[in-house]
Amino acid sequence: MGYACPVCETPQRDAEHLANHLAFTAMLHGDAHEDWLDDHAPDWEEAGADELAPVVVEYADEVAYEEVFEDTVDGQEHAHDHSHEQPPATAAFDAGDLDGDAQCVLAEAREMTRAMLADTDDSEDDEDNKA
Repeated sequence: MGYACPVCETPQRDAEHLANHLAFTAMLHGDAHEDWLDDHAPDWEEAGADELAPVVVEYADEVAYEEVFEDTVDGQEHAHDHSHEQPPATAAFDAGDLDGDAQCVLAEAREMTRAMLADTDDSEDDEDNKA
């Protein structure tokens, strides 16, 4: 089971994915997602997914969310004729092509990622010191 976005009804895997969907859509596009968060979770911009998830699921309908992986489909191999080769890694876009607001969102996302990774590193260091 998953949750339907209370704004656009897009199904999400779990509460954390729903929180991220709402927040990222609000940051990137503003729109009704931002309005909804402002009304239902006023401190959403400072909250992480762990804090936001319990708030947003209160307003979300549970929906079926099925995930199918090629290696779990009746034990049969998935026959198809397309390639699984990935194109060479290249930048998906030139950040210089973004407008000022989008550049700010991208910078904020990078900083949030750095902070999250630093917190993870600190937690691992704490665990290593306890051992």
